[in-house]
Amino acid sequence: MAHVLTLSLNPALDLAIRLPRLVPGEVNRTRESHLEAAGKGVNVARVLVTLGHQVTVSGFLGDTNDGLFVRAFEALGAEDAFIRVPGETRINAKVAEDDGRVTDINGSGLAIPAEAWSRLVDWLDELAKDTARRPDAVIIAGSLPPGITAETQAGLIRRLREQGMPVWADTSGPALSAAIEARPTAVKPNEHELADWAGEPLDSDDRRLAAAYRLHAAGIEEALISAGASGVLWVSQRGAWLATPPTVTVESTVGAGDTLVAGLLHGILQNETPERILSFATALSAESVRHVGVGDAQAADFTQLLQQTRVLRLDEASTTGALT
Repeated sequence: MAHVLTLSLNPALDLAIRLPRLVPGEVNRTRESHLEAAGKGVNVARVLVTLGHQVTVSGFLGDTNDGLFVRAFEALGAEDAFIRVPGETRINAKVAEDDGRVTDINGSGLAIPAEAWSRLVDWLDELAKDTARRPDAVIIAGSLPPGITAETQAGLIRRLREQGMPVWADTSGPALSAAIEARPTAVKPNEHELADWAGEPLDSDDRRLAAAYRLHAAGIEEALISAGASGVLWVSQRGAWLATPPTVTVESTVGAGDTLVAGLLHGILQNETPERILSFATALSAESVRHVGVGDAQAADFTQLLQQTRVLRLDEASTTGALT
């Protein structure tokens, strides 16, 4: 299996709260609550490890509350290469109600000193030169903490690409637009995250497909756009593909995008066929929304989810009804 490095520049401790109904301004009693180490890069690492890959996790953690992360990485079997900075890693609260509404309350994160950023860049430079430890892919995922600008992250993407490393970027807002300009190997926005870059709402299959083609033409080798139940578009040198996920009962969408990224990268690293790559990643993402957490390829009915996932090659399909 491959060696993958995930970078979480702004990880979080996720506090998941379930209650019947959130009533602002009143005392609310929870049905259950759970605090765990999280962040998009950490979620991607969870999936990749269970799929058999060697994973190193890095980024920045507060030095006063890293205990849950340390225990999570030990249990997972991932190498902990996070740089500790003074202070506490942020806590994000996710309040889920019985009617399906979820309210996110996210912290901004620790301010990252210039010295800590320099340490990360120097470590990455050394890693790129080490033939024994050089990763087969780098995933930069999540939001940016105070002190790290979109342009700073874009510069890191360029630096890693110049060193010949495949870089996958999964972020949003100005950081996404800057990342696209830096030409990472892959990006995976959803239709809402990509709308600003596209200059229009991506509210139809045709618009999403056009945006995916634009991404690929801009130098993104693996251009993915996820649109929930509407499916996943993937444009690459392998062609243009659309996957429609199976119908499932949605419990939580947190971690679904991270699962999709990990599943697709897994298939590419395994040199699978495009149909198998996209079918597996889409089914695994669908599995994840049925519960809190990332997708589980060992789920008892995962084979059925795979069979219910439809994959269509668009650049070989008839232009009439190709997306219907």
